[in-house]
Amino acid sequence: MALLDIRLYGDPVLREKAQPIKEITDEHRLLAEDMAETMYAASGIGLAATQVGLLIRIIIVDVNWARAEERESEPKRPVAMINPEVLEESVEDDDYQEGCLSLPGIEGEVWRSVLIKVRYTTLDGETVIEECEDLHARCILHEIDHLDGTLFIDRMSPAGRRQLDRPLRRLAESASGEAQAEGEA
Repeated sequence: MALLDIRLYGDPVLREKAQPIKEITDEHRLLAEDMAETMYAASGIGLAATQVGLLIRIIIVDVNWARAEERESEPKRPVAMINPEVLEESVEDDDYQEGCLSLPGIEGEVWRSVLIKVRYTTLDGETVIEECEDLHARCILHEIDHLDGTLFIDRMSPAGRRQLDRPLRRLAESASGEAQAEGEA
């Protein structure tokens, strides 16, 4: 298994739409392992393939790791979701401070449904339909947004987003500077 590079805000791949996976291969299974390892190393609870530069529809989630104090005692239970699709969303929603591995240090209030029904394919090719609520639902919605080229900041209120203009600009500048330095190496 290997750690993958997480793409940062300003990288154009984060605004691209991922393509469905037609046939699950051993490469997808290995990718899912690498994505899970990368997510845990970054102390995340979700990761989309677009965040590691791949435009395919696969996400990894493990909300058991949501609270730092549980990371030592809770076993890792990553779930790989191939071609995840939200079938239903509750009309009841709630706000929550979201963050993102591709926007380190940036958080903002986002309203999302508290209950969803999602369909996805497992790495073994099985179709699963599952109801998820609260943080689990939020995490899945956040990662599916990544597959569609949407970032959590796009879902913030205009006033909330304006408050992040300066930190986002700095993050984009630092990401483009790092990409430029890698190109020169």
